[in-house]
Amino acid sequence: MKKIKALLIDDEPLACDLVQEYLQDYGEVEIVGRCHDGFEGLKAINEHQPDLVFLDVQMPKISGFEMLELLDEPPAVIFATAFDEYAIKAFEQNAVDYLLKPFSKERFDKALQKFLVRQGALPENVKKVVEEAVQTTDQNRVVIKDGAKIRIIPVKDIIRLEADDDYVKIFTAQGNFMKKKTLTHFEKTLTQDIFVRVHRSHLLNISHILRIDPYEKNSHVALLKDNTRVPVSRSGYQVLKGVLNL
Repeated sequence: MKKIKALLIDDEPLACDLVQEYLQDYGEVEIVGRCHDGFEGLKAINEHQPDLVFLDVQMPKISGFEMLELLDEPPAVIFATAFDEYAIKAFEQNAVDYLLKPFSKERFDKALQKFLVRQGALPENVKKVVEEAVQTTDQNRVVIKDGAKIRIIPVKDIIRLEADDDYVKIFTAQGNFMKKKTLTHFEKTLTQDIFVRVHRSHLLNISHILRIDPYEKNSHVALLKDNTRVPVSRSGYQVLKGVLNL
């Protein structure tokens, strides 16, 4: 029978040791690697194409959720973390399972049995788990693919965001970058008293607004400090007035 390839991604070596020990009872599972941060994990997933990943949430450099966001087709995932504030029930409905450290061998066996039952199929919409979970994690940065590189953009550096088909264009002083997300995603996850949806296609960092000028009919236009002019819809103007206390 074909071996099930498993990858362990956790910044704590002892945590990897424990999973590796528990897996000794499963001859059908082969551990293809151990990684200690999200960047290593991303490289190992692309290299080994594992069937199952045991994944920590909070790790150096990028989190487990951010790492999964960078994958076009995430593998099956069993989350393993010491933190209980990541919508556990939602994870258990969508991921294979969610193990809260320290977990027993019995609890581990139950999680792996869930995967073995589902063998040959992905967990129910891992991408949805990531999109929901990232809203409860670090909201101070955006992780993107920039060619062959991975770039971390601090949210404070974002001037504005603009919808572009299935992507969002992120404008910063260092350049412009594309992220395969919706503008609504960023509207929900970014701090709403700093980033305002001024138009169906535009989200602005209000600290970069120089002034707001009337435009035709009931619309307006925002002039930014970099001289960019961004349309402001009637509803967007009402929101801006509230946020800016106009």
